[in-house]
Amino acid sequence: MTKVLVTGADGFVGKAVCRRLAESGYTPRAGLWKGELWPELQAATPGLSEFAVIGDLGANPNLNSALENVAAIVHLAARVHIMHDGTVDPLKEYRRVNVDGTEALAYAAAKQGVRRLVFVSTVKVNGESTSGRPFAEGDPPDPQDPYAVSKWEAEEALRSVAAKTGLEVVIVRPPLVYGPQVRANFLQLMKLVKRGIPLPLPDTKNRRSLIGVENLADVLAVCASHPGAANQTFMVSDGEDVSTRDLVAQLARALGHSARFLPVPEFAVRLAARLVGKEAAVNRLLGSLAVSSDKARQRLGWTPPVTLESGLAATARWYLESSRSFPQPKAVACS
Repeated sequence: MTKVLVTGADGFVGKAVCRRLAESGYTPRAGLWKGELWPELQAATPGLSEFAVIGDLGANPNLNSALENVAAIVHLAARVHIMHDGTVDPLKEYRRVNVDGTEALAYAAAKQGVRRLVFVSTVKVNGESTSGRPFAEGDPPDPQDPYAVSKWEAEEALRSVAAKTGLEVVIVRPPLVYGPQVRANFLQLMKLVKRGIPLPLPDTKNRRSLIGVENLADVLAVCASHPGAANQTFMVSDGEDVSTRDLVAQLARALGHSARFLPVPEFAVRLAARLVGKEAAVNRLLGSLAVSSDKARQRLGWTPPVTLESGLAATARWYLESSRSFPQPKAVACS
């Protein structure tokens, strides 16, 4: 069977990708930064039977054995977005892993005869918000933080490697990813909703795109081999954009609660955010960030297999089953 290397296989998305590849008839190989992660990952991921220790992608990674007999790569490993980055030079650190490490992987893959590399980028390459219409692949890039800049530079580096070596590169830019085992801000939001805490969330009628982890895994598996994906960039989502208030209301229903909102006007929320230095967080909560996945639907014939309602319900079930082990929330912001 066709072998596909999945870097970052032990992560939230990586586990789902390995499962989906196995279900689709591929042999996924888990690319890990240390071998100690393998026993737990194998036990938790049906269909996963191979792994390779890559190490730190930004510091002389071990790639030769990981790439042996591999036809394609789904590249998820990255230095991820950090809300409060305390490093002296965040962009330098993002570039070390996300740009230099990705470029090194691509050159090594081409040298070993790998046919295709699927790179998971981010909607943040396009910008932080939309107005009037969703982002599409042809829009000019507008990355606004070190993480987004590094992802855009990694995309450019991959295009250069493809032009020089013939390696097929596929770039996928997802919005916020949710699903069972989600962490970070989405998990914090569920905690607040479950506790019934009234949220100061005015109804701004904003539109936000999301993608369930199973939908993202599915489209990445398609991109690993579909002829129409070669050297293309795709925006992907569940295809059901919602306002932040609608999202909270749907989560509340899935958790068996009613959503509770404080009757606070938008200008008051924004003023308070400005006074405490949280403007960016409130912009993410109240603003729009939508993407069009028309290109993936038309060129790949791809449709999300899981609806937003079903995806949120599955996420809520997982949370309710696991919530006893979670600490209580302190704050929340959307990304």
